Amino acid sequence: TFVTPKISNIIIKHGEIFSFWKLVGNPTEKKGYKEGLTLYFDEIRSGIGGGMCQMTNLLHRLVLHSDLKIIEYHHHNRFDLFPDFKRVIPFWTGTAIMYNYFDYRVQNISKDNIYQIILYTTDKYLCGELRCQKNIQYSYHIRGENEYFSREDGVVYRNWEVYKETIDKKTGNLLKKESIVVNHAKECYSTENLNIRE
Repeated sequence: TFVTPKISNIIIKHGEIFSFWKLVGNPTEKKGYKEGLTLYFDEIRSGIGGGMCQMTNLLHRLVLHSDLKIIEYHHHNRFDLFPDFKRVIPFWTGTAIMYNYFDYRVQNISKDNIYQIILYTTDKYLCGELRCQKNIQYSYHIRGENEYFSREDGVVYRNWEVYKETIDKKTGNLLKKESIVVNHAKECYSTENLNIRE
């Protein structure tokens, strides 16, 4: 609730850069932030402002379905913390943020369109919209391919290639398919019922 008002209703004009930390600032206990789960390099622990990556996870998912250019992004690609059962945010949208170290930044590179970010919370959910002033001629689809689990030196990893497809709205033709991320993440939950490649 502290973060949402600082980045909601933000307008991103041509050439402008959206920076998560520039708008939010340092999340300190004095400002009312609580402890939550954090990934500190290779260590899972708690810290003030932990869990704020849920906000950038949502932002990233919205941005991927637009022509905004991602200029800084750090992926949670080393750990898969939660099983897919009841998972709300897809694994591949994970973003790592750390004040003054890892930011999430995007730039509006369109020539004549303006974007607006809308974020709000309900009793249960964090919700978001990405609005634009003019209709865009493309649609975007995010697809995962070649997903499998592997066991390496006794450790189970999740592997998954993720692609962004650009579709011409008028013709339905696929114009571009680009790799977004290749996941190779250590599983941090029970792997008892997984089909694992040995």
